[in-house]
Amino acid sequence: MGNIICEFIWGDFIMKVVLTTLNAKFIHSSVALKYLEIACRPICSEIVSKEYTINNELLTILGDIYKEQPAIVGLACYIWNVDMTFKLAGLLKKVLPKVVIVLGGPEVTYDPTEIMRQHSSVDYVIQGEGEETLQALLLALKSNSSVNGIAGLTFRQNEIIVAGKPQIVVDLNTIPFPYCDEDIDKLKDKIIYYESTRGCPFSCSYCLSSANCGVRFFSLDRVYRDLQFFIAHNVRQVKFVDRTFNARKEHYLPILRFLAKSDCRTNFHFEISADILDDEVLEFLKEIPVGRFQFEIGIQSTYEQTLDKISRHNNWSKIMDYVTKIISYQNIHVHLDLIVGLPQESYERFGQSFNDVYHLQPHMLQIGFLKMLKGAAIRDDAYKYNYIFLDYAPYEVLSNDCLTYGDIRKLKILEEIFNQVYNTGRFRCTLQFLITLHGGDAFNFYHDLATYWEERELHLVAHSSKSLYKYLVDFCQVHHAQEVDLIQEFLKFDALTSEKGTVRPEVLSWNKEIWSKEKGAFWSNQEKVRNYLPDYTFTTWRDINKKYHIEVFSIDIPQYLQSGTIVSVDTPVLFSYVQDTTKYQSLSSHYLGLGREEY
Repeated sequence: MGNIICEFIWGDFIMKVVLTTLNAKFIHSSVALKYLEIACRPICSEIVSKEYTINNELLTILGDIYKEQPAIVGLACYIWNVDMTFKLAGLLKKVLPKVVIVLGGPEVTYDPTEIMRQHSSVDYVIQGEGEETLQALLLALKSNSSVNGIAGLTFRQNEIIVAGKPQIVVDLNTIPFPYCDEDIDKLKDKIIYYESTRGCPFSCSYCLSSANCGVRFFSLDRVYRDLQFFIAHNVRQVKFVDRTFNARKEHYLPILRFLAKSDCRTNFHFEISADILDDEVLEFLKEIPVGRFQFEIGIQSTYEQTLDKISRHNNWSKIMDYVTKIISYQNIHVHLDLIVGLPQESYERFGQSFNDVYHLQPHMLQIGFLKMLKGAAIRDDAYKYNYIFLDYAPYEVLSNDCLTYGDIRKLKILEEIFNQVYNTGRFRCTLQFLITLHGGDAFNFYHDLATYWEERELHLVAHSSKSLYKYLVDFCQVHHAQEVDLIQEFLKFDALTSEKGTVRPEVLSWNKEIWSKEKGAFWSNQEKVRNYLPDYTFTTWRDINKKYHIEVFSIDIPQYLQSGTIVSVDTPVLFSYVQDTTKYQSLSSHYLGLGREEY
């Protein structure tokens, strides 16, 4: 939820209702807000939407709500905002003593009675999907009638707390499309969320899906109309929040085909299960326009005993096959997930899961940490595995019978480093070589790097992109002293292929003066340059330096990336930054000859 200000006539005055949430980041938006806005519209004569974040000052939020003088305030509660939300609810009662406070969201759905016992400022808790329950509550308050018949509501009655049960909207097509034209301008710098289903076909015990069964679907005609709205507005990205988008082929494949043939620049992000794809879908995915789709695939673990304990089944051989093929198409961004702290997975066994998934070379690999969510089945079984976890949101695991807190702390540091050196895409070439030096054991390499990081307390400070190059050089001087000169060549290559070559760390040896005469002669010879850049026209040296760069390496790095073989020979490489993606190609010796290779 975000903010909704609903106004309707009650007696001789207008009663305002403010629904609000605190998003985790500015770029996030709340589709729940939009759905609730639509649900309120038949009741409310005027609706105004606003959203806050947990980074806003609490008193600033309070003041902004206060100026609306609402009679009812609804607050959506999630693990990232619940503590701040409770504080806000208490403050609202102080400055608006007669205000009615309504809570909703997953963080209050599964223990509403306890919430109301602990927080006297809370008057109602909506449990589960809120569109129909909220509408019923507002109608009851408007008419001053009883709320006893509202199933998804917990409330006080004569000092007794009456608890409801989580509700779902059975027919999703009864919920109107949540966005309008005015929303697009407001969301231009934020992620736009959308759903074509609710529920999940699986019952993984760590997930809130384990509290519900089955999947409900919006009709395809409805989904096509909704998606056409985003396409017509040329939005940058639409992130589907479906728990498992590809739960039913008759639903998801027509949607993918519809989007593939659409004329748009929009990127669509889906969470999918890889092993329930099939050959027909894989053949179709080969022809998808570059950048149209983005897949997030939850692996979580490759250890069968762990998967069994969390009621999850992965067909690992199919996952490897299908993910490898999708990545090979080079048209779809692939994001894979692992979870630290699952039952029976020790530090070493997590390392094996990490290596299994890392071997697939996804564009992004997210290392998450298990959270004992309210409503998730694993929370009820925590005693079986001696789980120790935070008593407050986000309920993150601190240890269990297979992982000490020290293990999890080390993996936290490893995750931080991994995000900076792998998930940023800055060091793909260097990492490939360093892991080879570690016998091909990626987890062992990142473990050693995390140890180096911790010993120097680098996890306690922020780092610039340039400083990361220095730390990697320093690390290599400790672990691979004889290879440092060679590793610096790989680091230079990575610097020139990432961030359009704008980062040139001083710790690396650039050949600015060496070869300068040859470089100048090359760029001045338009006919020769066109053997490598067919559309090249000499303009100014400043323009050349902005669009292109030539670096002479002591080894043939393009050859290494193709074959894994290191050839020690001076190798000039031309980098082009004209397009969105940096391109590079080897130049013939001393920039002579007509042949070229592109990579």
